[in-house]
Amino acid sequence: MEIVRGLESYPPDGPPSVVALGAFDGIHRAHQKILATAVERARTLGVIALACTFDPHPLVVLQPDRALSPITELSESLDLIAGQGLDAAVVIPFTLEFSRVEPEAFVSDVLCRRLKAREVVVGFNHTFGRAARGDARLLAGLAPKYGFVGHVIPPLLVEGVVVSSSAIREALAAGDVGRATRFLGHAYTVRGRVLRGKGRGRQLGFPTANLKPERKLILAPGVYAARASWDGGSAGAVVNVGVRPTFGEGEYWVEAYLLEFSDDLYDTMLTLAFLERIRPEQNFPDVEALKTQVARDVATASRVLGGGCSR
Repeated sequence: MEIVRGLESYPPDGPPSVVALGAFDGIHRAHQKILATAVERARTLGVIALACTFDPHPLVVLQPDRALSPITELSESLDLIAGQGLDAAVVIPFTLEFSRVEPEAFVSDVLCRRLKAREVVVGFNHTFGRAARGDARLLAGLAPKYGFVGHVIPPLLVEGVVVSSSAIREALAAGDVGRATRFLGHAYTVRGRVLRGKGRGRQLGFPTANLKPERKLILAPGVYAARASWDGGSAGAVVNVGVRPTFGEGEYWVEAYLLEFSDDLYDTMLTLAFLERIRPEQNFPDVEALKTQVARDVATASRVLGGGCSR
């Protein structure tokens, strides 16, 4: 999939397209329906399927007090979009200046003139343009004027709940990664470079690959069964998310003990896909008590994962 960063980088003589439009935080099942519809329509028309998204998330700019943490980083989102079969993605830098573009100007100048949209696919609650005055109804109303077809994807229900980024954040904040996965249609992941820690895990007999996330995680602190993957291999993992209260350090880390794997992964980009929460983060009276519990956590994670690794 071709990735274009900024409208000024998109070729003025680019091909006609079907545009999937949205912030696409998490690339959840409703987003996947939008993207799949764009791909299907593009193949029917013989044009390219193009995702148009924004970085950062518009709410980060418009409502900075909310301190919104993304479900997926941009690089993860683009990987997931590519996996849906899109031909290209245009990432528009979202700024206060851009937020003041009138809805009709966005449709005429961005979607039609620049991206040459034959059709545009949005979710039922998508908004765009100054003060979020553009919505699915306005898009449909402008379609005949500018010569494109608008498609609005209705709400998608899972377990009686409308799938949304907000519902997924709530599930993750509660540590319910199973529910989040059912909404997402894929596991919640955290990606980062393996850093050298203080060797606490190795002292306990459970050496860990340590990630210092650049963003604040939505995920509730605790111990999780996960699947770790990197360029060249994968393994089951027991992952602690939190501040290591037994050692009184207070610094936020993600620590992964890889099952049946002992090679050095320092400076490797590691992706952790969270599968199930084993327990909340705890403060143990001493290191021996912690060591005993970690052994139990490993046994539990092995049952969840089915054990083993691939290299």
